[in-house]
Amino acid sequence: MIEKALTGSRKYWTWVAVLLVLIAAGLYAYGQQLAQGLTVTGMSRDVSWGVYIAQLTFLVGVAASAVMLVLPYYLHDYKKFGKIVILGEFLAVAAVSMCMMFVIADMGKPMRVFNMFFYPTPNSILFWDATVLTVYLGLNIFCGWVVLQAEAKHVAPPKWIKPFIYLSIPWAVSIHTVTAFLYAGLPGRHLWLTAILAPRFLASAFAAGPALLILLALLLRKVSNFDAGKEAIQKLATIVTYAALVNLFFYSLEFFTSFYSNIPGHMHSLQYLFVGLHGYNALVPWSWVSLILGVGAILLLLFPSIRKQENILAIACIALFVSLWIDKGICLILGGFVPTPLEHVTEYSVGSFEVMITIGIYAIGALILTVLYKTAIAVKQDAAK
Repeated sequence: MIEKALTGSRKYWTWVAVLLVLIAAGLYAYGQQLAQGLTVTGMSRDVSWGVYIAQLTFLVGVAASAVMLVLPYYLHDYKKFGKIVILGEFLAVAAVSMCMMFVIADMGKPMRVFNMFFYPTPNSILFWDATVLTVYLGLNIFCGWVVLQAEAKHVAPPKWIKPFIYLSIPWAVSIHTVTAFLYAGLPGRHLWLTAILAPRFLASAFAAGPALLILLALLLRKVSNFDAGKEAIQKLATIVTYAALVNLFFYSLEFFTSFYSNIPGHMHSLQYLFVGLHGYNALVPWSWVSLILGVGAILLLLFPSIRKQENILAIACIALFVSLWIDKGICLILGGFVPTPLEHVTEYSVGSFEVMITIGIYAIGALILTVLYKTAIAVKQDAAK
């Protein structure tokens, strides 16, 4: 079936060419990082995780969000998701692939990744994170491809695939839970040292992932005449709305706990994010933009009469997605390093090679998604004839 991705219009091949150029630039930057070491990044002794791990954290949520389609379709027989569930599974494949590439970029040398599997350490959360991500990637590729292959042959999916699909549901929750444990178990990092971090991660994931899927469905309708269905899109919008509300509620709990308890360690990171700390305020504009976009998106999504207008729905989804990307992809990780356990402030400034590598990895993810979506849409359109 993959050969279906080798045919397309001029616009399709122009898009692929642009992605290949960005990938080439990212590979060049990664080559420079390999040659010179991680000194080319903005990371330091005090800020040991930068933009790479921040993107890993965000994209794990995007990958986990596929469960919001798989669960209603396969467990509750919600047939309206029939056209779009494969898009969610393939989005998870692209997202997890990018997660793994960001881990490789962050480790400096690719061979260090293999040490996690050649010399496993069960007491390491990173080992378990790599394990659950690898299995989840395999589950989504396997389940999505088997179901799509059956559709291409105009037959029902084999019954033996169902247990693997059901397994992917709790596994989706596990990947973001384990990722949250990477941070929540670190003493001295008060922004992360909270029992509610995993639920916050899941709530933001179930808002950001479906929001992106809505945008992709609307885009595919324009560029490929593939229509996921208005009812499916509106049901996803409802899921996004409730998940965004829960995420905002969880975030407000962090403020109450920190400031009502009046514990300095818990207050300092939030003060740094929103008003600055000891004269340092690099993330203050980012934090306020994230909050304003998030609240604005919720206000647009909250009323069914408004979110049923697809132009407004698209704007709301863009605003929410950007808001959550800033929150988890920038502020949460970088803000967690301020102040240090010795009460010093070391700010992080992303390096040019980091930016190029990050863009290159996103381009690889976009290329994977393009090939998978091109194949899936071609199969579905053939099956509908």
